[in-house]
Amino acid sequence: MRYNLSDVSSIANHYISEIRDIEIQQDPMRFRSNLERIASILGYEASKNMSYSTHEVETPLGVSKEQILTENPVLITILRAGLAMHNGLMHTFDRCESAFVSAYRSHTNEENFTIEVEYLAAPNLDGRIWLISDPMLATGNSMVEVYNALLKFGKPKKVIVVVAIATPQALSLVEGSLPSDTDIWTGAIDPELTSESYIVPGLGDAGDLAFGVKV
Repeated sequence: MRYNLSDVSSIANHYISEIRDIEIQQDPMRFRSNLERIASILGYEASKNMSYSTHEVETPLGVSKEQILTENPVLITILRAGLAMHNGLMHTFDRCESAFVSAYRSHTNEENFTIEVEYLAAPNLDGRIWLISDPMLATGNSMVEVYNALLKFGKPKKVIVVVAIATPQALSLVEGSLPSDTDIWTGAIDPELTSESYIVPGLGDAGDLAFGVKV
């Protein structure tokens, strides 16, 4: 199921406008902070579809029946660009375990590339809820390759994908490659993917903007 925050006006749209803004992008701290806030909002929205149970909480004046999460997801982050979003999701799901995966484009020429997955560190993932985050879902290939690599650690109970900006092509690929009940939460969906697989209007390279240009 697809969910797009931009379908409804909210403060999330303001944060998305700032991560796109070429002038505001000159401040890496603000860029990271906005990615964190977008991820926190996406995580909050995704939490509405999770399972809850009734729990009695003792207060100084009595007992209150509250709804608490039945199961915390595992927060899975695609390095390095996903680190800022990971921090935002940790603010929302503060008791979750984390997994980290490095995935990058290995270019054979300007337009052709393969996705390389190298580093992977994860807790037990079998039968768990996987919440996978990455700022940009351009082609969707990285998300699919990361998902396939994670299967070595077990089979998910449920998959939730959280991204700041996606393309229709990437969404279609992920929907066709991940389990049919996967939820995909996006901050915005951009219409164009260039021949070099960059999102337009997009925002540029999220990893470079957050952490500095790679050599």
